[in-house]
Amino acid sequence: MNDESVPARHSAADALQRAARGKVSRMEHFQLRAIRRTLEPGVLDDTLRWCQRTIGQQWITIATSRLHRIHHIERLEFLAPHKSFILVCNHRSFFDLYVLTAALLRWKLRHRIVFPVRSNFFYDTAAGFLVNGVMSFFAMYPPLFRDKRLASLNALGLEELAELLMQGETLVGIHPEGRRNPGDDPYQLLPAKSGVGRLIHAARGVPVVPVFTNGLLPNNLPRQVLSNFDGTGIPIHSVFGSPIDFGELLAEPPSARLFTRLSERCLDEVRKLGQEEKALRAAEQQASAGSVPAQSSS
Repeated sequence: MNDESVPARHSAADALQRAARGKVSRMEHFQLRAIRRTLEPGVLDDTLRWCQRTIGQQWITIATSRLHRIHHIERLEFLAPHKSFILVCNHRSFFDLYVLTAALLRWKLRHRIVFPVRSNFFYDTAAGFLVNGVMSFFAMYPPLFRDKRLASLNALGLEELAELLMQGETLVGIHPEGRRNPGDDPYQLLPAKSGVGRLIHAARGVPVVPVFTNGLLPNNLPRQVLSNFDGTGIPIHSVFGSPIDFGELLAEPPSARLFTRLSERCLDEVRKLGQEEKALRAAEQQASAGSVPAQSSS
């Protein structure tokens, strides 16, 4: 890290805190300040990185060990070990980014992981602070506010994420769809939101890796974990893609339309991986069906 990156990082983080003061609750402002402190280089940041790649990775791996199939993670081999990158994926479950980052940490990733999360519950309650710390070691940052009056805070949060990415050794996981897709068809994605494009444009040069995952339960952690062991869970397939080529889009001046186009480009790649996942899932189902007669006749 060079010396020039520190003031720049403080400027974005401090701007977010100043802008939030008086606009959000005391609990939200306290958590915003406290969790941001964990991202400062030092013992606390090093400790949380270790916790994410050991304790966090291990419990998620154990909880999905019989169900999670990871495909084409070798497409990430070329990524420099100390460079940041953005992970963009479809959003079917609250646990999407947990299982994906656990797979990356188990592979060889050593980055500090962060992903934006809705402020409701996770930032406006003490229980949310506890869940954030225990489940993710404060990966859920910064908060995203649904109230349109706080839209400027969301933009400042994305600016801080961009500066964290530019600093290095950071993985930001984010959903181009913006919210969880409750539809029946996992391959039908919601329209792209501009926030992802804003982040990508602000962090120009940081690789963006697409991934499609399917099979997780929407929002029931106990049932998800139990299904891994009692035989009721369905396979979870995650297909990683090569970093996205945005062509000349990143050279264009920032605008709302450009941000949406960048997000749409991400969803195009995620959608292609969805078709890969669909074929892989069908092949597994076919192989499983074919194995039943063979076992019965032996």
